[in-house]
Amino acid sequence: MALDNDLKKDGFTFVGTRPDRPDGLDKVTGRAKFGADMVAPGMLHGAVLRSPHAHARIKGIDTSKAEALEGVKAVVTRADFPNVVQHKPGLAGEMWNVMENVMAGEKALYDGHAVAAVAATSALIARDAVKLIEVDYEVLPHVTDVDEAMAADAPVIREGSADKSVPEGMHPNVVRYHESGHGDVEAGFAEADLVMEQTYKTEATHQGYIEPHACLGMLGSDGKGELWCTTQGHFFFQKVCAALLDLEASQLRVTASEIGGGFGGKTTVFLEPVALALSRKTNRPVKMVMSRSDVFRATGPTASASMDVKIGMTKDGTITAAQGIFRLQGGAFPGAPADMSAMCAFAPYDLQNVRQVGYDVIANRPKQAAYRAPGAPMSAFAAESVIDEMCNKLGLDPIEVRLKNAAKEGTKASYGPTYEAIGQVACLEAAKAHPHYAAPLKPGQGRGVASGFWFNHGGETSVSLALSEDGTAQISVGTPDIGGSRASMALMAAEVLGIPYENIRVTIADTATLGYNDVSHGSRVTYASGLATIKAARDAVEKLKGRAAAQWGIDPEAVTWEDGFAKPSGPNAGDFEPLHITKITAKMGRTGGPISGHFEATPEGAGVSFGTHIVDAEVDPETGKTSIIRYTVIQDAGKAIHPAYVEGQFQGGAAQGIGWALNEEYIYGDDGRLQNSIFLDYRIPVASDLPMIDTVIVEVPNPGHPYGVRGVGETGIVPPLAAVANAVSNAAGVRLKELPMSPPKILKALKEQSDT
Repeated sequence: MALDNDLKKDGFTFVGTRPDRPDGLDKVTGRAKFGADMVAPGMLHGAVLRSPHAHARIKGIDTSKAEALEGVKAVVTRADFPNVVQHKPGLAGEMWNVMENVMAGEKALYDGHAVAAVAATSALIARDAVKLIEVDYEVLPHVTDVDEAMAADAPVIREGSADKSVPEGMHPNVVRYHESGHGDVEAGFAEADLVMEQTYKTEATHQGYIEPHACLGMLGSDGKGELWCTTQGHFFFQKVCAALLDLEASQLRVTASEIGGGFGGKTTVFLEPVALALSRKTNRPVKMVMSRSDVFRATGPTASASMDVKIGMTKDGTITAAQGIFRLQGGAFPGAPADMSAMCAFAPYDLQNVRQVGYDVIANRPKQAAYRAPGAPMSAFAAESVIDEMCNKLGLDPIEVRLKNAAKEGTKASYGPTYEAIGQVACLEAAKAHPHYAAPLKPGQGRGVASGFWFNHGGETSVSLALSEDGTAQISVGTPDIGGSRASMALMAAEVLGIPYENIRVTIADTATLGYNDVSHGSRVTYASGLATIKAARDAVEKLKGRAAAQWGIDPEAVTWEDGFAKPSGPNAGDFEPLHITKITAKMGRTGGPISGHFEATPEGAGVSFGTHIVDAEVDPETGKTSIIRYTVIQDAGKAIHPAYVEGQFQGGAAQGIGWALNEEYIYGDDGRLQNSIFLDYRIPVASDLPMIDTVIVEVPNPGHPYGVRGVGETGIVPPLAAVANAVSNAAGVRLKELPMSPPKILKALKEQSDT
């Protein structure tokens, strides 16, 4: 590949450049195969019957009319799934909840909960058939609001769901409890010149991926199966589906399709076990594709939240204490990221006195799923809003205050550990120096600043690299590409091998081809799969050096590798002409056989990530409409392997955060049913809603990665809710404490202010 010398830096040749994406041609020509693109001979089509009630006991199901419809080949209900999960070691808890969500048992727990499914010779017949299934429901009281679900008189959704962490006396709907921090917050508040406590709320939002859930399942009576699906983690899907259907995991091969968006929402099963159950019953392949309404009603949105934040600050801007209480509902099952919310809230700051509490609360809503840094955007909205309001009251610069209190290397994090090298200070300094921060504002406009944090994750990872006789390389990874990872893996391998980027092909291996790989989540892929790719490439290089050493008759330790050549390490090693990789691989069949590299591990040095956003907003006081005028993202990437992809991740997080802050929300009626289950009514931002989003890549190398990589996919969505809220509040002249800040809410706040 032709390299721009201006792009070479930090001693890298390929890393840090911006080559074309390897999957680009397939995607622009339609050659790429997504979830709904797979077909099979004799394929049937599946459809799901979903509960119209938010909470109801299922007294009986009559499927006879559906089964009698011509073209219907099978109907499944909960009775068709093996009752094995509860007594399999390690599966009794979380996996049982997954089964309950996949197909309702004794009760339907939310509007859209799957109750039965049909396989038929056409999608139309399948949809007609589910309408013929008769369900006898006993409608029960329901609750969809997190605060109401914790009230003493709230209906109990699932008795016995709480774990041992929950304090005595809590409502049974409180199922998990988290508390962390250090110091003495009361003493800290006593030292403050200003103490402020506010309550904030956010509604649930959906990840908004354009591709709906889809799969094709084939399962024979011999227990051997195939599953093709759109997923962020096909190895995990293999494990879960095998458990739910009482299969040996090795007998179910799962292949990940290309993915039309996930953002955390395609990390859990919905249709996949149902398609396999229908296939087993019919002995034919079964394809299932969700409608958009089904996606909204029955797949994981993020949690909604109610939060109390209290902060103490001196006149010079020193934060003396911070406390947060975070109540999150994650639908009808345990799993709301209340602990993540709590731990992330004050993580950007070096605090002597801090306490955070999280409550995981169940309600009659669909099971929540991850959405880019699950839990963190909500708590950042609350914490960063209070900081901004305190800066306004004390007449302090919001970036200077954040710099004064910024976490740095050696800081004891609010949630426990001590930070190594981190980029919070560097991001804030870059924000302060950016022209955006000093740009003048027009009347009716306001500027908001917010910082955000995410942990990042390692996870089980396995990578194989094989060299061809022509000196090119093939890499097999087990992490679906949801953010440009194929390009990043190829760049890192090219850096190690010293061969062109274009000479490397990266393939997403199926579950029968490679060792177990954790899900593509937690901002782990470029870090963990990248580390494994580097190690696998280095493994191959050692073997290449060994072949050269054997040819020269010297020790392998006397051979070095540089820019694709094996070279003697020095004059004492001998006077040999460097051997190019192609010269070694061309005859590898005669010198010891194929040359490959492999690495597997669970790396634990992912390195935390920080970012700071600046946003300008304009509010029309007559209509309440908000326009985002300017937006700048500053974030630490550790090392940007492919800067264009990194910038895209930054911009994508900002765009989704803008939607969450201004428009997006789940709206439930008094009957507990979702009222806006299509994109016409659930409004995500379109191009006309967004400004050009500027980006600044900060690079504070992560000591836990050979090239300094930090994950970037999630931190970008943490600051936007707060940054936009601060900008809108400053523009409107009234503090907005509830998201989304839709025009009616802004007008209501303006009216309440004028009436006081």
